[in-house]
Amino acid sequence: MGDLEEKFFQTIKTRSLRRAKLNYWYEVFQYIRPFALRRTVFHKLFTFHMLKNYFTIGWRNMTRNSMYSAINIGGFALGIAACMLLALYIKGELSYDSFYVNKDRIFRVNRVANYDGTDERGVDFSHPMSKVLKENFPEIEISGHYADIPQLGAGGAEIRRTDRLDNTHETGLVYMNQGLLEILEVPFIYGNPSRALTQPHSIVITRKKADKYFPGEDPVGKGLILNDEPEDTFTITGVVEDFGQSHLNYDFILTTPPGGLWPGEEDSWCCQNFTNYVRLREDANVSDVEKKISSIIDTYMMDEAMKNADDKAHIAWLKSMHLELQPIYDIYMNLEGVHDGLNHGDIRLIWLFGSIAMFILFLACINFINLSTARSASRAKEVGIRKVIGSLRSGLVRQFLAESWMFSFFAIVLGAAMAAVAVPAFNGLVGRSLSFPWQEPMLIPLLLGASLLIGLIAGIYPSFYLSAFAPAKVLKGTVTTGGAKTTLRSTLVIFQFTISITLIIGTIIVSRQMDYLLNKKLGFDKDRVLILEGTHTLFDKAIPLKEELTQLADVEAVSLGGYLPVESSLRNGGSHWPDGRSEYDLHTTAQQWSVDHDYVKTMGLKIIDGRDFSEKFASDTAAIIINQQLAKELHLTNPVGSRIRNYYGAFTVIGVLEDFHFESLKRPISPISLMVKRNLKSIAVRVKSNDLAASIGSITGVWNKFSPHQPVRISFLDDEYARTYDDVKRFGLVVTVFATLAIVVASLGLFGLSAFLIQQRSKEISIRLVLGASTTSILRLLTQSFVVLVIISFALAAPLAWYMMNLWLVDYAYKVTITADVFILTGATAIGVALATVSYQSIRASLTNPAVNLKSE
Repeated sequence: MGDLEEKFFQTIKTRSLRRAKLNYWYEVFQYIRPFALRRTVFHKLFTFHMLKNYFTIGWRNMTRNSMYSAINIGGFALGIAACMLLALYIKGELSYDSFYVNKDRIFRVNRVANYDGTDERGVDFSHPMSKVLKENFPEIEISGHYADIPQLGAGGAEIRRTDRLDNTHETGLVYMNQGLLEILEVPFIYGNPSRALTQPHSIVITRKKADKYFPGEDPVGKGLILNDEPEDTFTITGVVEDFGQSHLNYDFILTTPPGGLWPGEEDSWCCQNFTNYVRLREDANVSDVEKKISSIIDTYMMDEAMKNADDKAHIAWLKSMHLELQPIYDIYMNLEGVHDGLNHGDIRLIWLFGSIAMFILFLACINFINLSTARSASRAKEVGIRKVIGSLRSGLVRQFLAESWMFSFFAIVLGAAMAAVAVPAFNGLVGRSLSFPWQEPMLIPLLLGASLLIGLIAGIYPSFYLSAFAPAKVLKGTVTTGGAKTTLRSTLVIFQFTISITLIIGTIIVSRQMDYLLNKKLGFDKDRVLILEGTHTLFDKAIPLKEELTQLADVEAVSLGGYLPVESSLRNGGSHWPDGRSEYDLHTTAQQWSVDHDYVKTMGLKIIDGRDFSEKFASDTAAIIINQQLAKELHLTNPVGSRIRNYYGAFTVIGVLEDFHFESLKRPISPISLMVKRNLKSIAVRVKSNDLAASIGSITGVWNKFSPHQPVRISFLDDEYARTYDDVKRFGLVVTVFATLAIVVASLGLFGLSAFLIQQRSKEISIRLVLGASTTSILRLLTQSFVVLVIISFALAAPLAWYMMNLWLVDYAYKVTITADVFILTGATAIGVALATVSYQSIRASLTNPAVNLKSE
């Protein structure tokens, strides 16, 4: 190097800096000689043999310290299995709508209105919207729409082949036009993709439904009858692959009826039943297109609104509106809170599950670091001797990193096996259909890479710590026996239990909120109410069916209709005014339900003013019953006898209901009105006794008389209500399971750490026993430091958990109060777990004969 530098500076003086640099590089390459290559090959061989030696020593240490190895590998494996399962869930959630070839050019059209100071996003537009988008804006390559509405029967429809008599209940039906089918790029198995929905009464079905109704056949050209109406016979024009990971997941795609869902809708802008999608041209600018399509509001939607100039609220709403294009791959997560009636993922769960997975894995890494540093005394002499005979620190670091990687490798293998076995149970927990990706070509490389990375992260500190021992001090016996770096170990234990205690507090609060939701007084009686679905296929036989059910001895009341006080039922919102005030007052939006005379009695609703509907009063067809909230928002001081106007006309209030919950408890009670109108969707039956099996038997017998070719479908109102909170139950179960895993991993580490530290203090304990110390005092001596660490963890976890759970409860209008007993219970549990974990080793040490540990002194 000296020669090269001397020549470099001489060249600068005689030539130039650039020439000096070029000569320097040339001379460097000239120094590459065969002896250097031979040395490199020899060095590689040397490294291979050394690696073999590292793994041999590592294997011996692993097998000789079986408890240490089991705790490390077991804790690692639990953390890795949890990570893999949660990663499968996160990957599945984030992969929705990622399979479209032109996904970067596919958008949903949303409306954004700021009528009351906050952005309200929706997707509903009138039938002509799709046509106007395609014809008026050249940047749009193709447009399409769908309608998922009660005309198909909320909750599904009854379907049968044209050559069969028996109906089967199916969900997942939608009206769609040809444009949207092409935008979604769903692969066709049978049929012509470019013409599948161009003709009236056409239907496209998925592969699984084709296999169900037409096994082993090409069903194109065959027919399906919906809701037992022969005029609703649809000809199958295509079979597509199952939708899979899509925010739109339908099995029966029907062409929209000619003219729309009702006569004249095709050219009308008055009603909003359709969701629209567009595919832009490759050179289109999204923001420019958004500005252009917003002109539709003034050109078409406002013109329609001005025809009914009395509705000032609707006009003001339109004036505050603009249109936006939402990328299709953003729809499932619904980060912008669009009201679209679809099932969505929750980005908060993604972050939560990802955090839990990383924390559990980090807890396992902490175990490894703590146990490795605690075992320092048992490795100190080994390090000292190896340094004396010539080992470099770098070689010792590689030795300990190799051992760390071995632990990581075995843990990865065991964790993958545990995750694969646990996938079915995990699917039941999160409500998904995940599978372990054994067939993925990158799985093995990813596992190997993960084992190397985790081994490096977990082993880097112990490696540098152990390799730093001074040989002279070690061989003189002056190295402290495990006391070094106790501050770091204590900090890591505190971190472990802080996370575990936080999760335990969260589990308790979620469980209490779930109990509160399921047991809160709702304002209606959900017990002993049976729901018979699919009665709309009975047509005129539905009323005789209701009358015969009423005659059963065990039946208390029967109501025919489809509106139920549970979130999954039919809904119909509309504008309400005091009669004569529509020109002056802003409207009040309220649910307007079509019910029969027995609805209030059957549902157990309470009338606090006025009376119920009665068949004795023919005028009740023009009567209305409202709840307290609607009376309040309409400013009706004496509501009974008042006149209210809505979409259906003007009605006289004959009764006021006590407010009852008919939506999720995440929202306050909304206004609602009941009117006597024909609705055949379902029948609600309130029975008198708790012998539901007998009641179902008698009800089924009556049903079979009226509908022998359609199996009775009976559900329970309380089950339907509980199903509203399935997501909360799943969330609570997931938090419970992984909180348990976290406390198990933390306890494993604490168990191993206490075992080694007690072992290092064995002579001290024996001397104390010889001098007369009691077993109780020894137990207190060995456990008090760990209890202090858990108390510190609790002090850190309590405010963190309180803050996080208050954030979670913000979503609920009706919620539990976080009380002190939650923290007292959790703190006692954490201390109990720590004591139980440490006490075993402590009691064992205190009962050991002192002579065993002092015989060599």
